[in-house]
Amino acid sequence: MYASLPSTVTVAEMVNVMKANSSRWIHKTFSGRRAFAWQEGYGAFSVSQSAEARVIEYIHNQETHHRHRDFKTEFLAILKKHRVEYDERYLWD
Repeated sequence: MYASLPSTVTVAEMVNVMKANSSRWIHKTFSGRRAFAWQEGYGAFSVSQSAEARVIEYIHNQETHHRHRDFKTEFLAILKKHRVEYDERYLWD
């Protein structure tokens, strides 16, 4: 998801609203998906305005892209590339 937030809204607030509303929609729209639930955590990265077009293109091509490289592999590569310290025990639930 790519979003632009005003300075008065925190990433945590936005993720909470997005997860709550999308869960409500999924449960209401797809009765067979009662077991659907979001994972507890999330990852968020800032992106410069100059990279916006590349990010949007990536999102549009994500399904094709992930046929060759799964989400977990890519997420770890992003963390490593940007030297974000992490403990893999807490990344996946």
